[in-house]
Amino acid sequence: MKINQFYIPFLTVFFILSSCEKNPVNAQKIGKDGSVETEKPNSEYEPAFKGQTRAKALKTNTPYNIEILNTELGRPWGIINLPDGKFLITDKRGYMNVVSKDGKQVSKIEGFPKVDSKGQGGMLDVALDPDFSNNTMIYFSFAEPFGKGNLTSVAKGKLSEDLKSISEVKVIFRAEPSYDGDKHYGSRLAFDKDGNLFVSTGERSDKVTRVYAQKTDNYLGKILKITKDGKPAPGNPFIGKQGYKPEIYAYGVRNPQGLAIDPQGNLWDVEMGPRGGDEINLIQPGKNYGWGDVTYGIEYSGDKVGKGITQKEGTEQPVYYWDPVISPSGVTFYTGNIEEWKDNLFIGCLSGEHIDRIVMKDRKVVGEERLLADQNERFRDVLNGIDGNLYAVTDSGKLYKISKK
Repeated sequence: MKINQFYIPFLTVFFILSSCEKNPVNAQKIGKDGSVETEKPNSEYEPAFKGQTRAKALKTNTPYNIEILNTELGRPWGIINLPDGKFLITDKRGYMNVVSKDGKQVSKIEGFPKVDSKGQGGMLDVALDPDFSNNTMIYFSFAEPFGKGNLTSVAKGKLSEDLKSISEVKVIFRAEPSYDGDKHYGSRLAFDKDGNLFVSTGERSDKVTRVYAQKTDNYLGKILKITKDGKPAPGNPFIGKQGYKPEIYAYGVRNPQGLAIDPQGNLWDVEMGPRGGDEINLIQPGKNYGWGDVTYGIEYSGDKVGKGITQKEGTEQPVYYWDPVISPSGVTFYTGNIEEWKDNLFIGCLSGEHIDRIVMKDRKVVGEERLLADQNERFRDVLNGIDGNLYAVTDSGKLYKISKK
């Protein structure tokens, strides 16, 4: 039986870790080098500069609460706020849910195009039109069946007033070529201050497609910048340049599931490496971030990637990297109620099973903290909530809230 068109999860777990109980910051382990990493690296590569990896371990001093607002969200992938504080959460299986501020009421939105949900595909990220309050348009990325395979596509549509359906759906961009695979779609979305849309795309994982990350006649392994109609954004670095797709903003990335703009307006990506070599990159127009040619990781087989080099003229160094990997997914810059977290980068980690807190100074990492490591959850996305709290969704279907005590 439906109740007000919502369903209430059978079991909604709610708990608060108070200062007199076990605090998750104490679950963080410290390595012999003073970093949060206790395992040996996969490779013998040396960082290009001090602080590029295994930064000093930090510990939050401000008491905070952790609540699990919902445990039955299915397969969440992306989370954002609606203007009234409700959550819009994508489900990998091909739709979105509207979730109430307390997490208890969940309503499914109908009307989305077909997705290819096998492997790492499905309904992926979502972003509100900067003029959402007037036009109720949303933008979303998804793995779309196309040609002889699938690809990362970006579409837009109008959200109904009752938040139950989407109409006027139009695919505005397809990251061709299509490929018959199920990995590395990338697929985060971020609007800039001018109303143009950044889109991250993966190189689709396999060696046959990896080479596309270094080629500029395609959209794989790229950071793209498009208008709200899917056209090349004005001022893009390669407009009019032969051999370059005009939507390309930067290239040479592997699987960027994290994309965010900091409070100063800088664009950052966080991307997954192979065995080792997860990266944080400051994304600048026209730059090559090296994947396919340079990396701090190795193949899953243990072999070197390419020539086994970590630096090459004409490519950018990551601001930070991890070895072993943490499998970084969604990211956000925090501007909320906990003062010592202001402007810090928060990263949802999959294989790492924690939320990573990165502290930077002058665009360099000066400290790292692993939060909620005792939860044993694959954190898929994190949200800097409009209420000043931090939120996260997990692959197991949970919605977390982290707030100042």
